[in-house]
Amino acid sequence: MVVTERTRNQISKSDYISRDLSWLNFNYRVLDQVKDTNKSLIERLKFLAITSSNLDEFFTIRVGSLYNYIDYKKQRIDYSGLREMPFRKILLAKAEQFTAEQHKLFVKELIPHFKGNGFRISTYKKLSNEYKEVVDKYFQTTIYPMLTPMVYDSYHTFPMLNTNRLVFGVVTEGNEYNVENKKLSFIQVPSNLPRFYEIEIGDEIHFVYIEDIIKHNIEHLFRNVKPVSISLFRITRNGDFTLDESDDIEANFLDELKKKLKTRRSGRVVRLEVMGRLDNWVLKVLKTRWEIDHDNIYSVPKKSMLDFTGLWEIIKHPEFKDMLSEMPVEVPPVAHPEIKDDDIFEVLQEKDVLMHHPYNNMEPVIDLLEKAAEDSDVLAIKITIYRLAKDSRVTSALLKAAENGKHISVLFEVKARFDEENNLREAQRLQKAGCFVIYGISSFKTHTKLMLIVRKEGDKVTRYVHLSSGNYNESTSKLYTDLGLLTTDEVYAHDVSEFFNVITGHSMPSVYRNLITAPKDMRQQLIDMIRTETENANNGIDSGIVIKINSLQDKEVIDELYAASQAGVPIKLIVRGMCCLRPGRKGLSENIQVISIVGHYLEHSRIYYFHNAGDYKLYTGSADMMVRSFERRLESLFLLTDDLLKKQVKNILQYNLKDNVNAYVMQEDGTYVKKQANGDPLFNIHKEFYNVTKENLEELDLTFDHIEKASNNGQHVEESVEETES
Repeated sequence: MVVTERTRNQISKSDYISRDLSWLNFNYRVLDQVKDTNKSLIERLKFLAITSSNLDEFFTIRVGSLYNYIDYKKQRIDYSGLREMPFRKILLAKAEQFTAEQHKLFVKELIPHFKGNGFRISTYKKLSNEYKEVVDKYFQTTIYPMLTPMVYDSYHTFPMLNTNRLVFGVVTEGNEYNVENKKLSFIQVPSNLPRFYEIEIGDEIHFVYIEDIIKHNIEHLFRNVKPVSISLFRITRNGDFTLDESDDIEANFLDELKKKLKTRRSGRVVRLEVMGRLDNWVLKVLKTRWEIDHDNIYSVPKKSMLDFTGLWEIIKHPEFKDMLSEMPVEVPPVAHPEIKDDDIFEVLQEKDVLMHHPYNNMEPVIDLLEKAAEDSDVLAIKITIYRLAKDSRVTSALLKAAENGKHISVLFEVKARFDEENNLREAQRLQKAGCFVIYGISSFKTHTKLMLIVRKEGDKVTRYVHLSSGNYNESTSKLYTDLGLLTTDEVYAHDVSEFFNVITGHSMPSVYRNLITAPKDMRQQLIDMIRTETENANNGIDSGIVIKINSLQDKEVIDELYAASQAGVPIKLIVRGMCCLRPGRKGLSENIQVISIVGHYLEHSRIYYFHNAGDYKLYTGSADMMVRSFERRLESLFLLTDDLLKKQVKNILQYNLKDNVNAYVMQEDGTYVKKQANGDPLFNIHKEFYNVTKENLEELDLTFDHIEKASNNGQHVEESVEETES
């Protein structure tokens, strides 16, 4: 694909970075983990599989969204300044470059190390005759009965091929028993088949591609006809949809959601991945049928593999369990060890507890919920749910609480992308058990993470509150960094109660004391705090902003950060994923630095720090700085008021800025370079946070004066880093 110089110039002139191109740069940072020879081979394979699943979702949603504009002839101008078709050209070209890098790493840097780690990925041809007989028997007994050839000709309609599944396109010719000559058939590999057939040969495990076994036995599916070409491919369909919602949530909304979920199976094809070369006739048929061109087609080298998500079968193999993680197995508590032994209700009556996952495990939160379900003094539980773990203890506790006669209110966000069907199923289980279940709030997606437990204690009622940046998901809490506050403070309790009344009823509180909420006024309140820093800088008063988020995309906020930078406010942004702000541009953003932390854990916590002339403000919660967060989601950020907890969160920001193992520095052109240690000791936050003690936090100064110093040596940081291949 050829991208013109004019297009490149247009992109470089824009004051904003394209959301989608920025996301591709993020996936390059994940891919960079695959190159890290300090990681075990299995860890490197894990990150390769993650980049592949990331890219699948990117094509399903972001490229799918772009095609919603193209197919329906709607206009759109990207942040780069490009219209739909020129942007499509460069986006697909960049994605093609990325996939080429994936396959290069797999073939040249990973495969050569398989043998030394006790396994191989084998093709059918490389097996001895003895083992060929073994896999042929497996084909006959297990695979063959599951396969269904689907012919496409003048008598048979084109079959519905599923997204992200391996498919064979087989061209056959008839013989004297079948006078019709050339025909095309499709064979879809069932999703419940393992990707590999496993054989132990000596001290090694050989993983044989399931598609290779099928290909070498495919003649069994075509009696009295001759396969003349066999092509393996995979398609990705547009899965981006919007709901036509009405006030009748129960009747119309759920039916509409179910219908839309089915459209993901038949959405327009946005990507065709081909193993090696595709038969020319098959290629012509597919391009015509799906209205795609060469830009949508991605060729996979024969020595590589189609769909790296299949590697999870090897990554999760029991034989390689010890190679998967180099991090501590136990997750010790930080700053509040007393919570391990004492009754959680009693602890929270005395103090607030801020939990930093996964360095603190999620057990106290689950423990609080499970005890509340059984406690005869608990009157009610209210909770918002966005994503749940498989076999969720949260669901089990809520079901138990309902059985015990407690009032349970659950806002189940059934529109959580790719978890819609699971959430809908779990929500209906709770509803059948007698819980009051709200399936969503009109056109808003409920992304806030809140829990409220009402407990009768003597002659008074105490409200136990949990506010968090992360989901009520025991599985991801071990992999994602998140912050959660457990408290009985009446101000938080009042704010959260009011917010639940907004969600479940028809209430519009005029003011919260410790909460900022969206879509009410979150964007404006954050802008107001940025403007305060700008005004202070203009008046010669100390100022500073440090923000840690997943994504930065909202133009109104970006423009305010640009204005603050021009006023001299030192700004440090820690943005894991996409960042549409362009840092370090002369006259625009010279005082803004952006880093991204990508490593063993997925950085998911959000933290907002404003110097505020020394009376600094710290917020954390569920919201990123995105249009969808401010306008299309129910979100919340909560103010931290306890000095020790503020120190804990300030320390998190300091550690992030200090990291020189997982950190990447964003350049003015939107690319990223790996931050170098420059002779300093290596500082890996994903290990260092395990060593934080309460005493460490108590020694911290409550100011954040080091960001001014960091801002002054920003040029030194940029000049000292070494550019990665991405």
